Amino acid sequence: MTASSASTSPTRPEDTPLSDDPVGPRSTRPESSSGPGGPAGLEGVPLPGGAVRRHLRPCVTELRLAAFAGHRRVRMGLGAVTVLAGPSGSGKTTAVRAYEALARLGGGARVRDVFPDPLACVPEGARPDAQRRRGFRIGCTADGPEGPVRLDIAVQAEPELRIVGERLSADGRVLLETALRDPGRRTVQAAWHTGGSAPVTRAPLPDDRLGTALLPLRVAGKTDGQRRVLAAAEQMVVALRSVFVCDPQPEWMGAPVPVGSGRLLGGCDNLADVLWRTREECARRHAHLVAALDAGCAGQVVDLRAEPLPDGTVRALLDRGDGTGTELARLGYGELRYVALALVLLTGPGVLDLDTAGEVPSAMQALTLLADNLDRGLDPRQRTGLLRLAVRMADRGHIRCVGAVSDPSWAARTHGVTVVHLGK
Repeated sequence: MTASSASTSPTRPEDTPLSDDPVGPRSTRPESSSGPGGPAGLEGVPLPGGAVRRHLRPCVTELRLAAFAGHRRVRMGLGAVTVLAGPSGSGKTTAVRAYEALARLGGGARVRDVFPDPLACVPEGARPDAQRRRGFRIGCTADGPEGPVRLDIAVQAEPELRIVGERLSADGRVLLETALRDPGRRTVQAAWHTGGSAPVTRAPLPDDRLGTALLPLRVAGKTDGQRRVLAAAEQMVVALRSVFVCDPQPEWMGAPVPVGSGRLLGGCDNLADVLWRTREECARRHAHLVAALDAGCAGQVVDLRAEPLPDGTVRALLDRGDGTGTELARLGYGELRYVALALVLLTGPGVLDLDTAGEVPSAMQALTLLADNLDRGLDPRQRTGLLRLAVRMADRGHIRCVGAVSDPSWAARTHGVTVVHLGK
């Protein structure tokens, strides 16, 4: 691979004909010249004869916004490290929120908790039908051992919030499909592939949860067809549940915190508690973290440690190598965000506050960092160093990253980064 990065624009209406699919557009492969597994990785890269080595760990390789807020029929191919770029108002935050919504639905959350303001997700200018219904559609593709698996959902925002259509498919076969048959009932009619004497099984499913996440409780797995459905559903759920949404809040990060679970929150305000745990658990990764901080923070950094206080709390200190420690509260806004994001990139699912698929070994899960305003507050040295760290960790198979930035020029010069331009 000679290209330093892959720069793409999402597919637009003029590029893709309108599908008669009531739930979402037809399948396409992600648009990335570096390959969804990363430029130096072994997953998802072309093989001789045109074959493609599948991802060993399930991961989302395409995000589709068929009709969501300001987006219509947009497809975004996601690489191992992806930057969503565009000016203010181009829909970067909207795309990140759609990805987060899919992740939460995949984890079993109710639709009302995922979309507290569903009318804000309805495309502007969308007119209600004869029954006064309006809604939105989103979807994604998860690649993994089962190959590309597509999920598309249709959500009704009014008059009542509910999931009215869902389709799970792979290799051109519909494995699960749901549809609202009786608006008076709080269920949808579901049909999933069986492959036995009865090719399809039909049953009602609740209209407030993702059917794909419920399939392991409903499908026996006795036939080859049922096992195919279960494998595809598991791949999709594992890919979606392995997402950590992170937005470090520097104003909270410098204060001492009680010793707790040692699992990093999305706002990173309990960073000191996490350091108390991780510094001793993995000396090698902690050394990488210290090296990253020395490169991105003002002044020399020889260590980052957690110090217990008499009141039972802990605080984080930078060791400057002169016998003194600098409290995190004394660091600048950008430095604190840099510290937090570097820690996320160098840690694992067991240290982050996310509900991963516990029945799947962590070695078979690809953690994805999802960050809006990834470069907020960072200077050029910090943002470039952070992105290079993300690429290095992605190449090792530890993590994937999807972040939104306003100016992609610096990211496009980083080897192994896929840049998706929005607002064009």
